[in-house]
Amino acid sequence: MGLRGRLFAAMYNWLIAGSEEAGLRARRAQLLASATGRVLEVGAGTGANLPFFAADVDLTVAEPEEPMARRLAKKLSEQRPKTAIVHAPAEQLPFADAQFDVVVSTLVLCTVPDQQRALRELRRVLKPGGRLLFIEHVRSDDPKVARWQDRLNGFSRATACGCNCNRATLDAIRAGGFAIASVEKSEFPKAPFFVRPLITGTAERN
Repeated sequence: MGLRGRLFAAMYNWLIAGSEEAGLRARRAQLLASATGRVLEVGAGTGANLPFFAADVDLTVAEPEEPMARRLAKKLSEQRPKTAIVHAPAEQLPFADAQFDVVVSTLVLCTVPDQQRALRELRRVLKPGGRLLFIEHVRSDDPKVARWQDRLNGFSRATACGCNCNRATLDAIRAGGFAIASVEKSEFPKAPFFVRPLITGTAERN
């Protein structure tokens, strides 16, 4: 990650603070209350989800970008010092098959370079019947907004370190070998219109 990535990591918490306060934090808390057993969070970033995992969860976090990982490690030392951190992308996880009860992905599947490969890896490391918990901004169901997302995707990628605003992520989760157990469609609070469509839900490993 170059200078742009280091700056993005340094500014990330500030950039998303308004959205967190306007409802994203509450959405994280509600979703992650159901995480139990052995849990893996991919793309853990600066650790926004850490306060919402139960104390008895056996948590592992993965983050591939060093500037993010340094901030994550600091927060882990303060909040969950026994949590393991691995420096790995979602597309190449250093775990054997069927290791986790739950995998968590929040605002990650928009940015991974190879979304389908990442989803195959998430499915691989989940136990049979394991669950994927997700919050992701996605391609709009409104054709007009979707066309604007296509037009602005290059801008989104350039300004947000590879974040794609036009991915049909719910369809990709289904195609990746998951059955959608629950999904809520809403809006990313305080976000530009082209990244506003949001999904929150649970999928089960087929």
